Amino acid sequence: MGNIARPNSNDATTSANRSRNVTPTSGICSRCIDGCTGNCEVFKATFRGRELLYPGPFGDVTAGADKDYPVDYSHLNIQGYALGAKGLGDGVTGDSDTAIFPIVDTKTEYGWDKKVKMNLPVFTGALGSTEIARKNWEHFAIGAALSGITIVCGENVCGIDPLLEFDKNEKIAKSPDMDRRIEVYRRYHQGYGEILVQLNVEDTRLGVAEYVHGKHGLDTIELKWGQGAKSIGGEIKVNSIERAMVLQKRGYIVTPDPSNKTIQAAFKDGALKEFERHSRMGFISEEGFLAEVQRLRDIGFTRITLKTGAYGLRELAMAIKWGSKAHIDLLTIDGAGGGTGMSPWRMMQEWGMPSIYLHSAAYEFCRKLAERGERPPDIAFAGGFSSEDGIFKALALGAPFVKAVCMGRALMIPGMVGKNIAQWLKEDKLPKTVSRYGSSVEEIFVNYEAVKELVGADEIKHIPLGAIGLYSYCDKLRIGLQQLMAGTRNFSLGSITQNDLMSLTKDCAKVTGIPYLMDAYRQEAEAILTS
Repeated sequence: MGNIARPNSNDATTSANRSRNVTPTSGICSRCIDGCTGNCEVFKATFRGRELLYPGPFGDVTAGADKDYPVDYSHLNIQGYALGAKGLGDGVTGDSDTAIFPIVDTKTEYGWDKKVKMNLPVFTGALGSTEIARKNWEHFAIGAALSGITIVCGENVCGIDPLLEFDKNEKIAKSPDMDRRIEVYRRYHQGYGEILVQLNVEDTRLGVAEYVHGKHGLDTIELKWGQGAKSIGGEIKVNSIERAMVLQKRGYIVTPDPSNKTIQAAFKDGALKEFERHSRMGFISEEGFLAEVQRLRDIGFTRITLKTGAYGLRELAMAIKWGSKAHIDLLTIDGAGGGTGMSPWRMMQEWGMPSIYLHSAAYEFCRKLAERGERPPDIAFAGGFSSEDGIFKALALGAPFVKAVCMGRALMIPGMVGKNIAQWLKEDKLPKTVSRYGSSVEEIFVNYEAVKELVGADEIKHIPLGAIGLYSYCDKLRIGLQQLMAGTRNFSLGSITQNDLMSLTKDCAKVTGIPYLMDAYRQEAEAILTS
């Protein structure tokens, strides 16, 4: 492997080794000196304890695992061809004048019967109850809506809403934050993509599904088994003991226990500064899963999707097989190492099946079902994607079952950057990285006029710059994907196959089943030479 993640030092936990030499297994400096002023994780945890479990500061960062696995998607390369054209339509023969990259169709769709169409085969990761998702929601949601892609409103949004109101049965009667999230996306929806809401244990108990369908008529709900970032339930931090007690009263696990007098004293002293709110772990069974899917259909949902994490092959098979039996509309398979707004750092580094291993097995399992005459659910791959080449590789590795790629941090960054540019413009503090392109919104954002044409001259004034940023990033992904597809002579997504990839190493070939590059198309080459 290349860069090995050190277990005792990382920028995510704002820790660092003092020594130039480090013991590989423990990450502790080779020469640990009595009197060292820090700042490794053991040093910091000596006085800050559990805070060192998480990347920080919470609410201002997203963090991604940086462990370098033996095989990853960079060990695949994309084929290129000098003849032929696929996906142009029935009876259409491509030539140098007709088969040009700007006509490549990047639209996709997912769903068992009633399909959702997207302009681009990507959608957001779950933007739930983390502070970074809440405070940037308008940027993310409007940008996704204008780009014609699906946005996932993650778990616990209603449960942490400060203005949440309950009915007499202790179910949700009003959730202004959930209302805001749905309404913002829908206001700018262009007919492609959708907003869907995730459902975990607490969400189910609070009646989130009934609320979002009853009040907003949402068509799709997503069950959640897990994610690539962690193997436990979702977490956030709160820095108010009063808020911690409210969340505890609503049924969440809150640690340390805000009702404990010792903890209250520590908070009053100023030593304890924050609390963690945890979601419960779900426990699955085939009977329970099928019953829950039917319950949600009985509520009125047209589509049911499932998000699962980097569990092993048993749970992967369960998700695919049971999803097939239930006729779910999309199964998102998220591999390790994950990205997060709030997950235990060491867990994110060290747990679960890395993306390419998990995704290769997913393709194998889907193919086995299809060979038996069973229809697998539509699949999305997630777990570290950020660019058009990654999208292509995921679609090709999982073809024909994979319809889209779920992107987490990569689709959040443009929203945050655009928001910050707006603030820098207001303060006249544009950094040189931005000011080199101009000093006005129109000069800086290459897609400003395109968004203006979409929404109109009056409405553009109300579009946050983070939304224009996300639109611009999706536009880059679309054009880059068109170029890669044209190079492989695929002019629509449905014509992409595993033959469009090659493995750079024998290890990658063993994991993925994609031929080693010196073996790929070898028979065809030999046939030409001997003809």
